[in-house]
Amino acid sequence: MGFAVLHLNKASGNDAAMTAHIERTIEPKNADKSRTHLNRELIPFPDGITSRTDAIRHRIETAGITRKIGHNQVRAIRVMLSGTHDDMKRIEEAGKLNDWRYDNVNWLKQTFGGDNLVSAVLHLDEKTPHIHATVVPVVLGERRKAKTGKSAEGKKKYKKKNPNAARLCADDVMARDKLKCYQDSYALAMAKYGLQRGIEGSEARHVTTPQYYRELYLQNKNLKEGIEILQEQETEARQELSRIKGAIKTEKLKSSAVDVATSAIEGIGSVLGASKVKRQQQEIEEQKSENASLKTEIKTLKQQIQMNEGEHAKVTDKLRQELEKIYALFPKIKELLCIENLCRHLGFSESMTGEILKMKPVGFRGKLYSAEYRRHFETEHSVAEIKPSTSEPDKLRLTIDGVGDVGWFRQKNREFLQKMGINVGQESGRGKGIKL
Repeated sequence: MGFAVLHLNKASGNDAAMTAHIERTIEPKNADKSRTHLNRELIPFPDGITSRTDAIRHRIETAGITRKIGHNQVRAIRVMLSGTHDDMKRIEEAGKLNDWRYDNVNWLKQTFGGDNLVSAVLHLDEKTPHIHATVVPVVLGERRKAKTGKSAEGKKKYKKKNPNAARLCADDVMARDKLKCYQDSYALAMAKYGLQRGIEGSEARHVTTPQYYRELYLQNKNLKEGIEILQEQETEARQELSRIKGAIKTEKLKSSAVDVATSAIEGIGSVLGASKVKRQQQEIEEQKSENASLKTEIKTLKQQIQMNEGEHAKVTDKLRQELEKIYALFPKIKELLCIENLCRHLGFSESMTGEILKMKPVGFRGKLYSAEYRRHFETEHSVAEIKPSTSEPDKLRLTIDGVGDVGWFRQKNREFLQKMGINVGQESGRGKGIKL
C-alpha cells in the first residue's frame, strides 16, 4: 500500500514562474514533449480570463476584500497532489485516473472552497502523474489573534470593522493544526485508491529542483577533493615502494660480496637478511595491492565526476536556452534587469525597485549614490520612473525628476557647488564649467 502525497507552499507575488511551468509556456527538462498533449486543465477559467496568473488576480478583485493588500502579502498557495510512483502508475493502468482526479478536485473544493480554487492542472508528461492546484487564501471571520486576545481593563473600546468580512490571509489557511488536518482528510479521500497517509512526524522532506542541483554541485566538489587525496596517497605509496626496492637491491649487493673466510658467520647474516627481504617483499605485494585498489577507486571517481559534469552541462545548456527564449519572447526583460541592477547600485530599496519596475512613477526622499562623483546626494522629494530613451524610443531608461540618472546627479552636484560659493556654468562633463 503506497502513500498519498500532498504538498502546500506559499507563492510569492503573482507566481508567474510557476504559471509558466504549469501551463508549459516554458518546457521543463524532465517533461516528455510527446505526452504534453495529455495534460488537462481541471478548473475552467472565468470569462475573459486566460491564464492561472489572471485567475489569481480575478479572484482577489471579486472576493469583496475591503482591506488593503500589502505588497509582500501571499496571494496564492500552491498545492501538489499525487502518490508514490508505482501506485500512481497502477491507478493509471487500471483506468481509474479520471476518478482519481475527480476526487482530488472535489477534496480541494470542500477543503478550501470552490471559489478559492482558481486552477488545477493534471500533468501526465512527467514521470509520476500529479495535479498542480492553486488556492487563493480568501477567508472569513476574525483573525486568529483577534479571537484569542483579551482587552485590558480600563482601556477605551472602539467600534471594530465587520469581523466576518472577506480578507486575504495565507497564515490562517496554512496554520499548523490545519496542515495536519489536510493530510488526514486527504489520506481518507485517497484510501479507496490504495493510498495511505505518510508517517506523521517523518523527517523526510520534499527536495526542490534548485536544491537538488545545489546538492549535486556539492557532491561533485567532494568527489574532486576525494580524488586529490587519493592521488596524494598514491604518490606516497610509490615513494615507499621505491625506497623498499632500493633496500632490497642493497641487501642483494651485500649478499654477493660475502668473504669466503667468514662464510659461516655471514651465512647466519644471510639467513637473517633473507628473512628481512622476504618480509619486505611481502610489504611490497601489500603496497601493490593497495595501489591497485586506489587506482580502481580513482578511476571510478573520475567516471562519476565526468557523469556529474555532463549532467551539469546539460542543465546549464537547458537553462541558457530557456533564458534566451524568455529574452526572445520578452525583449524588454534585459533592459529591465539592467535598470534593476542600476537601482540597486544607486541605493533604492528592494521594495522601491519593485515599484519602479512596474513602469509607474514612484516618489521618494533620501540619499542616492553617484559612482561618477563618488558620493551620496540627498533629495527631499523626487520621482523615479522608467521611460523610453530619447535617442532610441524602443529602448528604456531610468529617469529621476524627468531626466536621466546621470543628468540628475550632475544637477545635484551643481547645486552642491553653488551652496559652497562656487559659480558653476552648464557642464557637459564632470569637472567642466566651474569658475572660482
